[in-house]
Amino acid sequence: MHRFWISFVAFSLATVNASVGLPAMAESGTDCESEIGSPPGFKEIQTGSLKGYMKGYLKPDSLPDSLKLLAAPPKKNSAAYALDVATAEDNLPLQGSSRWDLATRDADLDFPTASGIYSCALGIQITQEDTPKLYILLRRSLTDAGLATYRAKNHYQRPRPFTQNGKPVCTPEIENALREDGSYPSGHTSVGWAWALILSEIAPERQDQILARGITYGESRNVCNVHWESDVQAGFVMGSATVAQLHSDSVFRADLRAAALEVKSLRTGDRLLNPNCTQEQEALNR
Repeated sequence: MHRFWISFVAFSLATVNASVGLPAMAESGTDCESEIGSPPGFKEIQTGSLKGYMKGYLKPDSLPDSLKLLAAPPKKNSAAYALDVATAEDNLPLQGSSRWDLATRDADLDFPTASGIYSCALGIQITQEDTPKLYILLRRSLTDAGLATYRAKNHYQRPRPFTQNGKPVCTPEIENALREDGSYPSGHTSVGWAWALILSEIAPERQDQILARGITYGESRNVCNVHWESDVQAGFVMGSATVAQLHSDSVFRADLRAAALEVKSLRTGDRLLNPNCTQEQEALNR
């Protein structure tokens, strides 16, 4: 793993987003700000390429522009490309291990499965029944953070590692679709890092655990042999940029405050929900 190769830009944006106005930002708005968040029973999109997802908070023209924010992916024979290849090779021995199994679970961004990705780091189960405000917040921000990567993805159409090294991926059932979907930047990493920043605002006392899980979530894309290291680093940048933009949206801010109060009530009440995280921890310790 090359955890310490996280780009300075991604780290700087993360530091700003995770520290400014916390925890007050997440728990209380200004006196004049509307408290209207997402309505109860917010529905999934029923048609088109986003069927099954929830509408994001941001309008298309408000999404961060990955083509402007990111440099082009590394060229072959460059030092950055050599690092990409070396990282991919370093991760190949993990295939079939418990870390591979965790990376496989991390690849599933469909709900309700995806709601459990940060449950261990947050210290409570995230479910539609127990944390409905947080559940909607994660689903809507997923759409924003994912879509933010697609201008660059579609422009560069970078081939993924498995197309170059011929080794398995952790999600063979969608391998053909992955071949048609550009590798740079990593959409999963953008989503996972955006969630890490949002959850760090909601539960600042768990910030270290949450951000650490956000890093390992991005690393799961290397483990799965579906993204190069530079794809993942670019995903961190886009996740940070998305959260920065989300803070300009009043509905997002209202949902953020509601989710923070929801999580706080679970921590201080009689319904503290501690998930069984032994399997995840064992995988990350290997």
